[in-house]
Amino acid sequence: MLNIKGLKVKLEEEDKQILKGVDLEVGAGQVHAIMGPNGSGKSTLSYVLSGRDGYEVTEGEASLDGVDLLDMDPEERAAEGLFLAFQYPVEIPGVGNMTFLRTAYNAQRKARGEEEASAAEFLKIVREKAKDLKIDAEMLKRPVNVGFSGGEKKRNEILQMAVLEPKMCILDETDSGLDVDAMKLVSDGVNALRSEGRSFLVITHYQRLLDHITPDVVHIMANGRIVKSGGPELALEVEKNGYADLMDEVQ
Repeated sequence: MLNIKGLKVKLEEEDKQILKGVDLEVGAGQVHAIMGPNGSGKSTLSYVLSGRDGYEVTEGEASLDGVDLLDMDPEERAAEGLFLAFQYPVEIPGVGNMTFLRTAYNAQRKARGEEEASAAEFLKIVREKAKDLKIDAEMLKRPVNVGFSGGEKKRNEILQMAVLEPKMCILDETDSGLDVDAMKLVSDGVNALRSEGRSFLVITHYQRLLDHITPDVVHIMANGRIVKSGGPELALEVEKNGYADLMDEVQ
């Protein structure tokens, strides 16, 4: 599904190397988690995969189902099946949730050569997805994320994910700023979308999210590289002992 080899990336403005040779392979239907201390390059990896400006790939490759992502514009990557859930979802005043979702949905259908959905067809799709995720229909009538709580913003992104049905979902610290109840609701939404044809890359600081979204593989990232990988027990080890012992192991 997602294949990253020797990926090196620097910040364009500062000429600073952030990723220093990332190797990662996420198979179809798998959930991988990335943990690591601040400044290790976790969010940079998500930004580069999604096509955010300000970063220069100096070496390496990244592909989704064999298709090179790095030569694509962000919207092309989205049409190819890549989705990024932000750590801090932005508010878009004046743009209704339904309008935003339908525009994104039809843009991707058009990019794949498919017929656009009518307003009635799309309304049925969204209502079904919202019901499955236990999302209040009132959220659909409001401007995108405006006046939303932290939990509502994250649940709104899960709804976007459900509507767009991506192949590869990247969650950049989705648990950031969530209380226990909100994190459980978001996790339930993610688990409802798990399937053999959809993979997840979950970036998080804390093991507590992985109590609800059980990963197949946990990676530890430090100094721009993945330095150790293992099963869910690796996240428990980090939660108990921190990163210091792991860093000593790999030096």
